[in-house]
Amino acid sequence: MIRVLLVDDHELVRKGFKLIVDAQPDLSVVGEAADGTRAVDLSRRLRPDVVLMDLHMPGMNGVRATELITAESPDVRVLALSTFDLDENVVAALRAGADGFLPKDVSPEELIEGVRVVHRGESAVAPRLLTRLIGTFVRASRPRAVPAALTGLTDREREILVLIARGRSNPEIAAELSVSPSTVKNHVTSLFAKIGVRDRAQAVIVAYEAALVHPGE
Repeated sequence: MIRVLLVDDHELVRKGFKLIVDAQPDLSVVGEAADGTRAVDLSRRLRPDVVLMDLHMPGMNGVRATELITAESPDVRVLALSTFDLDENVVAALRAGADGFLPKDVSPEELIEGVRVVHRGESAVAPRLLTRLIGTFVRASRPRAVPAALTGLTDREREILVLIARGRSNPEIAAELSVSPSTVKNHVTSLFAKIGVRDRAQAVIVAYEAALVHPGE
């Protein structure tokens, strides 16, 4: 059973999400919060598997709550929700540790699939949407120790990081480089460990911040 914490300042939204989540045989809502402070507290006490996190809330917003939750409980997965497809707060939430992003007007099927995807440890952001988001809001040369982290990558790992940042999936990367999908997966696991990220979303941010790729490429 995947245990889900709902975080949204609108009660009607929480009720709607609860009906959708609880209707699934493998999902269960274990708690609800109307703001970031309450979300952090409930995450500590309930230890949910997945947090559905609204980003725009009064008081502590979803970005800060995501940062605190993922720092204290790395096993808790956060799926960010926003009213807007292109929202700078989405990139901030991904940088803070969110494992995916969905617009609030997704279908019930897309919402459920997003919860299951992040629970599996994958990133629930469509690759093209991810690169469009990050290409819009992330700028190169932000103060971060990214260049040092990249020096340990092999040429093939750096090549794969660039392809990830351009929105390629593992099968697409395998086809482009004429290698097996399992080889790509091994390279991805290695480069993620070297640059200190836990999913594709954070890897794309690193690539843009290090100027390995640029918006529009």
